[in-house]
Amino acid sequence: MAINQKQLIKDTALIAICAAVLLVQQMAFSFLPNVQLTTLLVVIYAKVLGFKRTSLIVIIHVLAYNILSPFGAVTPIHLPSMFIGWMLIPISLRTFLKKVESPMGLATFGLIFGFVYGWVYIPAQVFFIGSPLIPYLMMDIPFEIVMGITNFLTIYWLYLPLKKAFAEQLDKFEQKEKIDGR
Repeated sequence: MAINQKQLIKDTALIAICAAVLLVQQMAFSFLPNVQLTTLLVVIYAKVLGFKRTSLIVIIHVLAYNILSPFGAVTPIHLPSMFIGWMLIPISLRTFLKKVESPMGLATFGLIFGFVYGWVYIPAQVFFIGSPLIPYLMMDIPFEIVMGITNFLTIYWLYLPLKKAFAEQLDKFEQKEKIDGR
């Protein structure tokens, strides 16, 4: 088997596992509105795995979550909003936040992201579903606050230990490949 094929198989498995972890934790927390570890994990994936692999993880996660959600499939109108919302993390961390590594800087991004993620749904909700803008915004504010605070706390407390553990496991796997001559 060629080296490129081995790398492709390894990347495919890694992407599938990371997407599965995202899906399982989001479903496990689904009974608590906007409380999840998704933002933290996507930030870690983006910082450790890079933009391309993280983008594939996000695509798989969004599709799988919408198919397997315990609350039923999200309306097709909201699918692009969800995709755009989650893709904002790897895009931001690849561009204007590329040099941000501190837990406080990333946690602040997570706090802001909690609001931005909610705002990404506004066009679909207002223009396609027909919800009035101001009442929709007012009803969504508590959920945005919960998501922002959850993002801030989880990133601030868990980013460094989880990133280190994830990177170490990735390194061990890559070292094993080199030692085994595969």
